[in-house]
Amino acid sequence: MGELEVRGAWVASSYFRDEDPSRWTTDGWFKTGDVVTIDEEGYIRICDRSKDVIKSGGEWISSVELENAIMSHEAVLEAAVFAGVHEKWAERPIAAVVVKPGKAVTKEELAKHLETKVAKWWLPDAYVFIDQVPRTSTGKFLKTRLRELYGDLLTKGAR
Repeated sequence: MGELEVRGAWVASSYFRDEDPSRWTTDGWFKTGDVVTIDEEGYIRICDRSKDVIKSGGEWISSVELENAIMSHEAVLEAAVFAGVHEKWAERPIAAVVVKPGKAVTKEELAKHLETKVAKWWLPDAYVFIDQVPRTSTGKFLKTRLRELYGDLLTKGAR
């Protein structure tokens, strides 16, 4: 995985009210903020946003792929995965999970469910069960709020 950079006549030279020069390289490439993979045939697959990817021990973990894997469990309504502070690995995934009404699921059941879907080192170090995932005004998961609330969970111990 890596960050997608694009350049061409159709790429804007700036954003409205955002003159951050670090978004452009010295040779004119625009850093999109999308984390992607490119397959052998040249197809690009967007895996995550660079602000949401979890960098654990030098390896990247896609929060989006992990969320989708968690939400494939029959008892899960929605899940948001975000980076928690970790003393050894810098960041580790934490999953905020909303359970469907009338259903129940444990951390252990979710971990077992994920074992066949993601690499072992992608497994969340902690799960928090919440009533609702905080959202932005456009309906996207507000992971900054989750990091504020639970980002130090791994250094403070289980709640």
